Amino acid sequence: MKTDIYNQNGKKTGEISLPESVFGVAFNNDLVHQVVVSMMSNKRAPISHTKDRGEVSGGGIKPWRQKGTGRARHGSSRSPIWRGGGVTFGPTNEKNYSRKINKKTNTKALYTVLSQKYRDGEILFVDNFELKEPKSKDARNIVSDLSNVKGFEGMLSKRKNSLHIALGDKDKNVEKSFNNFGNIQIGEVRNLNILNILNYKYLVISNPDKSIEFLTGKKGVEKNKETKTVKKVEKKEVVKEVEAKVKETKAKKTTVKK
Repeated sequence: MKTDIYNQNGKKTGEISLPESVFGVAFNNDLVHQVVVSMMSNKRAPISHTKDRGEVSGGGIKPWRQKGTGRARHGSSRSPIWRGGGVTFGPTNEKNYSRKINKKTNTKALYTVLSQKYRDGEILFVDNFELKEPKSKDARNIVSDLSNVKGFEGMLSKRKNSLHIALGDKDKNVEKSFNNFGNIQIGEVRNLNILNILNYKYLVISNPDKSIEFLTGKKGVEKNKETKTVKKVEKKEVVKEVEAKVKETKAKKTTVKK
């Protein structure tokens, strides 16, 4: 899998080979839905809150005596059956909406969405962004030049959720320059998630070599397998050393007894 690399002026500068383990994964609708719902739940803040009978002010005195009035007995005027009393089963801000997302599940969903985005022709690789100072005019010119690339003509004309830029390295000048646009979101590759990819039409990845190395290395499963095998080998060696030491100590004890 090979794709073109462009500079910030929209001109082709070379090619790069993409790993199929990241950009060639079949789309899994159920997996993506599960991760998206979980991520949106984790972002949810419990705002709605109703007061129960213990939180409503007042009601500290018994409305009337227990017997002799002919009326029903009550202990507080803030009971839920009273007007102005507490709410029985209302929403509270103590509710926790967070859901756990397994690392492998999150990684597979990210690879799935990246692969589908690549198949749709909505990922553009840029070698680097260079801005001497934070300037929105220069950032707009960059987007205008990149929109001349075939298949990315709507990058400049789309008003909402047009573009997400994933930087290989942190650059304050680039971030400040693009932050003034409401239809553009900018971040780093290490913070890339499927919500950013799905919410925006186009994805621009800068410094492709480093970005792809991060996606395949730090978030890949292959590296985890290699580290596990290394750990198993190390454990076996340690066990062998311990067994050898135990044999030596037993041999010394037998010689001393003789």
